Amino acid sequence: MGENRWRWTDAWIFVSLVIASGAGRHRRAAASRRPEGVRLADVLSTADHLNQAIPERHEVEVAVRRLVGAGLITVTDGWFRITPDGEHLWRTRPSAGLATTVDTVHSVLSRRHVPGDAAWHLDEADHAAAVQEYAVRSIPAPRRSPENHVRQN
Repeated sequence: MGENRWRWTDAWIFVSLVIASGAGRHRRAAASRRPEGVRLADVLSTADHLNQAIPERHEVEVAVRRLVGAGLITVTDGWFRITPDGEHLWRTRPSAGLATTVDTVHSVLSRRHVPGDAAWHLDEADHAAAVQEYAVRSIPAPRRSPENHVRQN
């Protein structure tokens, strides 16, 4: 099954976490990001944006176990954070060229790091709740008619 090799979904989850946390912004200081990290719904939202698909529970669980075990991310009390090693990987990756960012990160992971295996479990109900939270946030707010708007002078 290739347990000692990185999978494309590992890179997809990592890139989603980086972007969701704001660490992907050019030259943004680590101190300017939320120190608690991001929640699963944020990671799923970004993953859907990147790949037009919401990762399944087992995809997230396996990727997070491997990324935590490699020392690239941490998860504490439902908050996902990028470690200094993960930040370094992100900031030193080569320019993507014709490849997608996920493809580039996948190749960097394959060359520079060994997947780990941390003891982390994603409960089915927690994944379903995060998918539901993301779905609710994705519903556009109804447009309000300008006729019903009261002008304040």
